[in-house]
Amino acid sequence: MSRFISREAGRLEPYIPGEQPMDMQYIKLNTNESPFPPSPKVVKAVSRSELLKLNLYSDPTCDQLVRAIAHRYELRPEQVLAGNGSDELLSFAFRAFCGEGKGVAFPDVSYGFYKVWAAFYGVEAKVIPLKADFTIDVDDYMDYSGTILLANPNALTGEELPAAQIQRLLEADQNRVVIVDEAYVDFGGESCVPLLCRYDNLLVVQTFSKSRNLAGGRLGFALGAPDLIADLNRVKYSFNPYNVNRLSILAGAAAMEDEAYFKNCTAAIQKTRDWTAKALEELDFTVLPSKANFIFAASKSFPNGELYRKLKENGILVRWFDQDRIRDFYRITIGSAEQMEQMVEAIKKLLGEM
Repeated sequence: MSRFISREAGRLEPYIPGEQPMDMQYIKLNTNESPFPPSPKVVKAVSRSELLKLNLYSDPTCDQLVRAIAHRYELRPEQVLAGNGSDELLSFAFRAFCGEGKGVAFPDVSYGFYKVWAAFYGVEAKVIPLKADFTIDVDDYMDYSGTILLANPNALTGEELPAAQIQRLLEADQNRVVIVDEAYVDFGGESCVPLLCRYDNLLVVQTFSKSRNLAGGRLGFALGAPDLIADLNRVKYSFNPYNVNRLSILAGAAAMEDEAYFKNCTAAIQKTRDWTAKALEELDFTVLPSKANFIFAASKSFPNGELYRKLKENGILVRWFDQDRIRDFYRITIGSAEQMEQMVEAIKKLLGEM
């Protein structure tokens, strides 16, 4: 840090993204990207004629993209906000629905950015431990009067909280906002979108990075009551009105409209996920039940990051978090069937060398 950094910025502990090494060619199973390219309709939409328009600002309302999302989820456009990745929209939500006298509660084992945003905005965070089996008990949140933020399926474990349980939180106190981060919901999870017609204190945030194969496009969207979306727009227009670029607006609209490609990709990932989980269980791994495009697994043979280090030496990247409770677990992105077979064979070889 320089001598010029503010005291507040110096106290921040930034989020650490999954590594993107360039020293060799890796099988990347560490950042939950899709193994599939974008929809052919996306490639067609991002045409040369559109590239030539990059001298012009993008539409700050993202109207084409917003309408495509609204149509897909049978909502009104005023119930949708597009953003530069779901991270930006969640950050807007921290600014809009948390602050002096109103904190935020979220699980201890979840998306690491939640703690970062709380510190960034000076919001009091109540970090609630998951149960021993890494599931969420909504009763732990019932008496909390601030904003509640839950990743569902959970961003680290992949486990799902039934929508009926989230509905209990919505009904118990309709004067607090419940934010559901559904980044991984399209891989077999139960979305809370159908609850939007009944609860004006529900905000659902999703992303194009995983199931829509557009991680590099940096696109996300928030769904909620018009008043909640207006609150987020108030923050957006106080920060960056042109937050989504021209090409991403086109790419996102095309991806949202290609339902057949979306279903084929997500079904293939679910099939490969189930195969991978079974293969690892046969190698004496503990694998948590996942509704995401990754699995969270542990093995007594590879404690404390050992599997991460050994696989990296063999050209395979998985994610390891040096944190209490999960130090012996590994988050493994579901890649192509061939990539997962290569990973399992590498693990078998490592076990054979012990």
